[in-house]
Amino acid sequence: MGDVLWTPPADVRERSRIGDYLRWLAEHRGLEFADYDALWRWSVTDLDAFWRSIWDYFEVVAHTPPTATLGERNMPGARWFPGVTLNYAENVLRMPGRADDDPVVIAYGQTRAPETLAAAQLREQVRRVAAGLRRLGVGPGDRVAAYAPNIPETFVLLLATASLGAIFSSCAPEFGTRSVTDRWQQIEPKVLVAVDGYRYGDKPVDRRGEVAAIRAALPSVAYTVGIAYLDPAGELPGAISWAELAAETDEPLTFTPVPFDHPLYVLYSSGTTGLPKPIVHGHGGILLEHLKMLALHHDLGPADRFFWFTTTGWMMWNFLVSGPAVGATIVLFDGNPGHPDLGALWRLAERTGTTYFGTSAPFLLACRKAGLVPREIAGLSALRGLGSTGAPLPAEGFTWVYENVGADLQLQSLSGGTDVCTGFVGGVALLPVHAGEITCRALGAKVEARSADGTPVIGQLGELVITEPMPSMPVGFWNDPDGARYREAYFEVYPGVWRHGDWITINERGGCVITGRSDATLNRGGVRLGTAEFYSVVEGLDEVVDSVVVHLEDDQGGAGELLLFVVLAEGLELDDELRKKICRELRNALSPRHVPDEIHQVRAVPRTLSAKKLEVPVKKILTGTPVDNAAAKGALANPESLTAFATFAQQRRTPTTHPTPA
Repeated sequence: MGDVLWTPPADVRERSRIGDYLRWLAEHRGLEFADYDALWRWSVTDLDAFWRSIWDYFEVVAHTPPTATLGERNMPGARWFPGVTLNYAENVLRMPGRADDDPVVIAYGQTRAPETLAAAQLREQVRRVAAGLRRLGVGPGDRVAAYAPNIPETFVLLLATASLGAIFSSCAPEFGTRSVTDRWQQIEPKVLVAVDGYRYGDKPVDRRGEVAAIRAALPSVAYTVGIAYLDPAGELPGAISWAELAAETDEPLTFTPVPFDHPLYVLYSSGTTGLPKPIVHGHGGILLEHLKMLALHHDLGPADRFFWFTTTGWMMWNFLVSGPAVGATIVLFDGNPGHPDLGALWRLAERTGTTYFGTSAPFLLACRKAGLVPREIAGLSALRGLGSTGAPLPAEGFTWVYENVGADLQLQSLSGGTDVCTGFVGGVALLPVHAGEITCRALGAKVEARSADGTPVIGQLGELVITEPMPSMPVGFWNDPDGARYREAYFEVYPGVWRHGDWITINERGGCVITGRSDATLNRGGVRLGTAEFYSVVEGLDEVVDSVVVHLEDDQGGAGELLLFVVLAEGLELDDELRKKICRELRNALSPRHVPDEIHQVRAVPRTLSAKKLEVPVKKILTGTPVDNAAAKGALANPESLTAFATFAQQRRTPTTHPTPA
């Protein structure tokens, strides 16, 4: 841990957007900062001055300008920019530094031919679709739902919806009917926009049946709009076509001024245990946070082509499509990232001239495991930034990137959440990259580690908390009038302090290591162990494809049981020799406390639709909770994977049978 893999160039302040921001602060505010740490400390101490500087530096377009920055500082209940009116879509479509004929959206996929939209074309499509929505009676506060993939139409629909002051919500079309209706029955959309299907690799996936079932379950839907995506000649029965929605019209493109905290879109928690939480984000908070993060942390501007592999069911899609607000061109991809092989996305980066490549830690580790050398299979000379999120990236993942992707690019491991629709720890051009370490806490994000007694700690594992409000914290949860569900989700453990639910260690230089969810902690002999480092060792073995570990506590206060479940490479069976090898590796790399009591082979590890492991539902099943109560199957990518754990739990309760999960 801690090896320096990348160092900022000597002229970083002259070349980076954060360097330009520092010069602006000196010139316009009389503020000078010696280093990033000093800048961060100011940003989380003088909240009024920092967030007002973001507003002014990025020249946010408002209809009613600000007279105050932070009306109420309480959490929850902070009131940002009271009295301001603005519109997110207007600020995104301003596309600073871009001419009308500059490409701003480049879309690739496995269902249809590539497509490029220039700035003027994007504005024109938004103008037409906004007019089409208006014809359907959509106005401020109405909900528009998209069952659609990461394609230009979905982005256009988001901007058109936002321009009217209506509220957007998307689900990726791989979501099953129950997953979608669990989300949208809560918000009661007026308009449903849906694709007929899609291709995943070379496999066509027809979704017309799911669309019909979703419509039937949503009596609030007055109109359905069909995008003929899988079959360009087809149509959804009883639906208006996308072409009709986007028909030629004389109506100008206008933007409804809305309050700073007016709902922009509703995102959802994974919904693995109960109904997904409908998290409402506001126009102003999302705009300011994304301007700050995309420009000052990811160093994106008009010269950049910004890609993140995501679906419309993950908050990284919402983050990606704010790219034009800082002038960046966004690269959209819809399809199987492993088709025809794991080199597909790297070749896409070459084809599109991508300068910033965002993905997940599991994808990078899969490439490493497959022995892939991206710089040998694709021309990546344009690439200068690489982002990794979705799970902690271990040190060997960092090393693999610098040895196999590029020695000069800046790797940014970041972590945040759907709850804030951003990363609150990540990277910055001013600081070096250390192996296995998230570089810094983001500007304006007062992240701390808290010990068991609630005191802040440095250099020790603690609960990740945020102790000052951020503008992109949720406006609230949908249909939670007294805020009870919202308070329970984040503020119940430490009153007035946001508890995020991750374990984090923050070192003396401000670097961060996240070691897994705090509700999935392994607690052995009084020592808390994060799961991320555990997986790093186990899945580093050639024989192991995937794994999940759970700790079953002893009610009598004993050590409890540590159970490890592994998915092995094709054709392999778990035997005593491999069990010994796994235990030896864990003991040597971590500690004797990490050695599991039992190791079992399973066919698959349960994961959410955004590929997160489900340790807590597995633990619930193993302690006797019925499968249907332990996890909402519709939120899983592979719900059938839970059956093996239920069988295993049943066998454990019948001592005469030796547990052998399938």
